[in-house]
Amino acid sequence: MFTSVLMIEKALTSADVEFVTTLHGDEPVTFHVLLQPRGDQADRLLRAIDDIALGELDEAARENETPEGPQARSVGQQALDVSLAALRAAGSAADGRLIEDHPLDALKRLVDEVGADEVIVLTDPHYVEEFFHRDWASRARHKVGVPVLKLFSHSKA
Repeated sequence: MFTSVLMIEKALTSADVEFVTTLHGDEPVTFHVLLQPRGDQADRLLRAIDDIALGELDEAARENETPEGPQARSVGQQALDVSLAALRAAGSAADGRLIEDHPLDALKRLVDEVGADEVIVLTDPHYVEEFFHRDWASRARHKVGVPVLKLFSHSKA
């Protein structure tokens, strides 16, 4: 049995589920999912810059409509529940939790707690953070002690 910690920021799409559940061929995988709801105003600016870099001007203009902080918790819980159900429907064991503060500390604790074989960070592209190596995957590589695979979400959830 292979144990993966899957770090996400929104509900998994069907393409995402197929991708992560087939990474190890026929070997059974247990997923421990961490989802961090949307962040603060600084995150909104970075998301808008990413939207503009992708040519998605309408998305950039709507960033202020996205729930953040405590208001994002219920949306985050729904996204987590949908993702866990999809992973289980694909035949994988899956559990998960929301994280609100210090996502890399929560990631390190979970990796140690479950004896993870790997970490998969699956997000939309975050060009500004990636350029400065401040994205989750770049920072996790120095913290968790297991291989970290960075994947981009296949489509909008």
